[in-house]
Amino acid sequence: MEKKKFTELKISESILRAIEDIGFEEATAVQTACIPLIMDGRDVTGHSKTGTGKTIAFGIPAIEMIDPENRKPQVLVLCPTRELAIQASGEIRRVTKYIEGVKIIPIYGGQPIDRQIKALKQGAQIIIGTPGRVMDHMRRKTIDFSELKMVVLDEADEMLNMGFRDDIETILKGVPEKRQTVLFSATMPTAIMDITYYYQDDPEYVQIIHNALTVPEVDQFYVEVSYGRKPEVLGSLIDIHDPKQSLVFCNTKRMVDELVSQMQQRGYIVEGLHGGMRQTVRDRVMNGFRDGRIDILVATDVAARGIDVDDIEMVINYDVPQDEEYYVHRIGRTARAGRSGRAFTFVSDHKQLKELEEIQRYTNVDIEYMKTPSGTNANAVQNNKMTTKIKEIIEEGSLEGYMKIIDKLMEEDYSSVDIAAAMFKITMDKELAPEPKFSEKDITDTGGESGMVRLLINAGKDQGIRPGDIVGAIAGESGIHGSMIGAIRINDKETFVDIPHECALEVLNVMCDSRIKGKTIKMTPAKANQKPEQSTAKPSSSGRKPYDRQNKKDSKGNYRKRK
Repeated sequence: MEKKKFTELKISESILRAIEDIGFEEATAVQTACIPLIMDGRDVTGHSKTGTGKTIAFGIPAIEMIDPENRKPQVLVLCPTRELAIQASGEIRRVTKYIEGVKIIPIYGGQPIDRQIKALKQGAQIIIGTPGRVMDHMRRKTIDFSELKMVVLDEADEMLNMGFRDDIETILKGVPEKRQTVLFSATMPTAIMDITYYYQDDPEYVQIIHNALTVPEVDQFYVEVSYGRKPEVLGSLIDIHDPKQSLVFCNTKRMVDELVSQMQQRGYIVEGLHGGMRQTVRDRVMNGFRDGRIDILVATDVAARGIDVDDIEMVINYDVPQDEEYYVHRIGRTARAGRSGRAFTFVSDHKQLKELEEIQRYTNVDIEYMKTPSGTNANAVQNNKMTTKIKEIIEEGSLEGYMKIIDKLMEEDYSSVDIAAAMFKITMDKELAPEPKFSEKDITDTGGESGMVRLLINAGKDQGIRPGDIVGAIAGESGIHGSMIGAIRINDKETFVDIPHECALEVLNVMCDSRIKGKTIKMTPAKANQKPEQSTAKPSSSGRKPYDRQNKKDSKGNYRKRK
């Protein structure tokens, strides 16, 4: 299917502004197909793999249809896991940036239910949750679906695989029958078709056809790297392989701009290319890349369509592409005219790993796992480069003036070997990163929840610190996405914040001596016996029973279709 720009999909101006801020340039195939249908009020069954932009495909129509003045839930989105519920909530919330009065609440197990009940009482138009916790609230009568207009089953096959079928049917039975029902699934087993038959009205079936793809002969690797370490690892890859020219792909215009700024600060000759730039600027950047004056070009998929340069030796997918066709087009930019080439893809979480697995399945290629390159690897390469350069300079001669400096130092009883080593160190120290202050042993027991590291900041309410200040400072300094930051508990004079284990050392070493709201702070690992004042008690089991579907059968024992 031919993809469209968001401006062609009859979306309101406020949402288009938010999409522009996020940096999306073009709707994906599933967004192009589904947004118009859902906005027309049709029930939709979408057959599309993971990572194709389904959240935005149903999120935009959901936002368009709700009444911000009505504080009762009007849209319910069911997700298989708490991680997906949180992620979907964050994505949809970004689209509501310029719409006043829209509130989105994620509800899931593992979070104190009293906190969720309090939030629900304050009102919200969009509820995003896991089936078990949503059904728990329905049983407690702490959620009112009397004015619900739309139900979305996201990753429906995953929910069935996890045993949520009875819960899903209980929820669909307990919400108004006069509603719009949207379902997305990567596979279409019989159980999914049963749900579409009994709980959707004349649904429009949308399947994203995957065309036959010819994958170029390129050495392909993937690297597991946290969000915050991406710029560092990108620099290490470039230092180690020393390509003549590199092409780096990001999914959004905003990420292109951020990465270009970060890499320029690290001393690389890099420029960006995306649709938000003036044509004169784009032409200047492209001419510089073609002429070899720019070593690294960071681009979005749409902007890169006109790139035709033979000397690109390395392609890096800084973001996992949302479409396998994009992946093939990206890596096809290298290994041209009979040359060799390498392609690397950065994977930062389990969801992205699943997306990469889908890409491998549809392209029928093996993308080899590669251990994350370290600064040590890059330093060894720099040492070799420096050694080669020294040999070349010696062969060229014309060193008489420098010899006089050596002679003078030797007269002071310094050996020539010591002098050469000192000069080598002066040069190489400019390339070496400072030693980190904290190591893995420092974060082994901090009292954080499973998979999280609890960090302590020596500032709190007395210093005017708020949760938004903490998230903004950590995301801005370390580069990790704000949605990855866990619980934040602010006491009078100190603050506790939970960070995923894979990002904790990066955050800690960057933020150990930093500033928040202009105030100098210190961040250290918390100790297991340091307890935040706020309770983190887990809710008890709901004790719910499976839904009995017998009353959905007709006199012949067959399930009745919903009118």
